[in-house]
Amino acid sequence: MNVTANLGLVLVLLACAAAWGEQPPVSYYKDIRPIFQANCHGCHQPARQNGEYEMTSFENLVKAGESEEPAIVPGEPKKSYLLDQIAVLGGEAAMPKDKPPLAQEQIALITRWIAEGAKDDTPAGDRPKYDMQNPPVYNLPPVITSLEYSPDGKLLAISGYHEVLLHDVSDPAQVGNKPVARLVGLSERIESATFSPDGKKLAVAGGNPGRMGEIQVWDLKDISKPRLTLSVPTTYDTIYGAAWSPDAKLITFGCADNTLRGIDSTSGEQVLFMGSHTDWIRDTIVTRDGKKVVSVGRDMTVKMTDIATERFLGNVTTHTPGVLRGGMIGVDRHPERDEVVVACADGKPKLFRMDVKAAPAGGGNPNQIREYPEMPGRVFDVRFSPDGKKFFAGSSWDGNGYVWLYETDSGKKLLSVAGEHGGVYAVAFSPDGKTIAFGGFDGSVSLADAATGKIIKEFVPVEIAGSVAAQ
Repeated sequence: MNVTANLGLVLVLLACAAAWGEQPPVSYYKDIRPIFQANCHGCHQPARQNGEYEMTSFENLVKAGESEEPAIVPGEPKKSYLLDQIAVLGGEAAMPKDKPPLAQEQIALITRWIAEGAKDDTPAGDRPKYDMQNPPVYNLPPVITSLEYSPDGKLLAISGYHEVLLHDVSDPAQVGNKPVARLVGLSERIESATFSPDGKKLAVAGGNPGRMGEIQVWDLKDISKPRLTLSVPTTYDTIYGAAWSPDAKLITFGCADNTLRGIDSTSGEQVLFMGSHTDWIRDTIVTRDGKKVVSVGRDMTVKMTDIATERFLGNVTTHTPGVLRGGMIGVDRHPERDEVVVACADGKPKLFRMDVKAAPAGGGNPNQIREYPEMPGRVFDVRFSPDGKKFFAGSSWDGNGYVWLYETDSGKKLLSVAGEHGGVYAVAFSPDGKTIAFGGFDGSVSLADAATGKIIKEFVPVEIAGSVAAQ
């Protein structure tokens, strides 16, 4: 162990020893694990083992990494290499790498835990189960919360449990339940997965409800060997609505703490923060020029934020509170005009100009262009066609799902897609405009002809244990 770091550790131990007194033992599960989740797991997890060291399971946490020195020696803080790495010297620490050092209180807590024997009190039912080598096994299909076509239309990213499933949809009629890749990360719940503009990366927003949110970035240049390049823990709940900037340098997302955030897609550094929403932010989209973000939330608003200054510019909506109980759930940007279509809890998709002009004294919404015929239940997702002339919307009501096609400029409902089943939470338009994908509560994905609504293929995107298809 580094002599200077060792001296610093001794000083920490001496300073804290008197304070420990008769306090209850430190809990790994309640006290130590959250520190590691927030600061360490992004770089030291099964899919991304920097320094050949993995910290998400207790068994690997106490082992040595590439340094070959034991990371944790129970009862022996001075012999635990982990403490050498997190020790703060001159305001800096070796770990977390390229991030602020842990607070002295956190270091003292970890030190005390090791001194008390580094006991693992993780409940049996909450131990890590899945990684890239051990993906989830399904007894029932996972609820589909996100669907996204790659820019070339060859892949469809589908949300699963603890993973994103990539399916080859080059021939829609031949799609089966065996994905070409399974992207298994830390997040139990996947809320959105979106391809970078060039299709070489995938941003995933999700987390572990009530515990942590996470943004993942996967490198897909070699689809046979997908690589997790970034894992950024953020907030203390699941996050939503990841979106890329046109230059792929920024990823924006919404949080359950009512904040809009954005990170540098390479470093993971937070570069955008806006806190003007008053409820969860469910989806985000970056403007075509890459200068602004439009966010939608459960607070029944659509807001606009300037990226460069992180300044809240104003509300796109001016709805009276209570009109949209459940708020705004999804948003998509028109491919050619500065307009967005929004999925609304009142069942009526709405088209807005990307403007924040205030309502006149007499009321109304000067930024709303039109409101479309009401769907049954809440609208959960909306997607423009590649030319912006049409858009699909998916809704859910009383256990049933609905997918309708609208004409953007006339406001007409053009067709209702056949084969609707289960609540529909996600829709996606293929880049060539020929196919619509949708899925939701029952865990199946449907591919339909975008012109006629006729179903081309229905499939469950995973093998189900014990089923004929899985044998």
